[in-house]
Amino acid sequence: MTVEIAASAAFVWDVLVDYPRYPQWNPYTIAVETNLEIGDRIDLTLPNPDGSDGTMLNREYIRVVDPPHHLRYDTGEEYPGLLGVRDQYVTKLGSDRCSYRTTDTLSGELADLVMEMNGDWIKAGFDSVATALKARAEQLLATR
Repeated sequence: MTVEIAASAAFVWDVLVDYPRYPQWNPYTIAVETNLEIGDRIDLTLPNPDGSDGTMLNREYIRVVDPPHHLRYDTGEEYPGLLGVRDQYVTKLGSDRCSYRTTDTLSGELADLVMEMNGDWIKAGFDSVATALKARAEQLLATR
């Protein structure tokens, strides 16, 4: 999903990587722990895919940090038979406008099974982040 945001790319990037404030606005990624260094872990706390109470921890590894344009992390060897790669792009559209796009690519022998079981949940989660990031950035900018 791609959303256009009425804020500069640098401003949106700062909101995107302000992980301590994720609980205030992010409906899919409830909490994040990382130092945002290439090769280091990023622990993502997500709601349970089945909708039950509680959360799950998804450990991934930072691969690209290119502010304010591109952030990539992947599951590395955490899940044998599955590699998940998430890319998040912030693209400047003007001095006070940008777009945000997120993609998730699953590969490996378990990719089809994971998509069959959780594909709708994953897509809905990423779409909700895009929509919430837009709302958060525009709301923060409006209150400045």
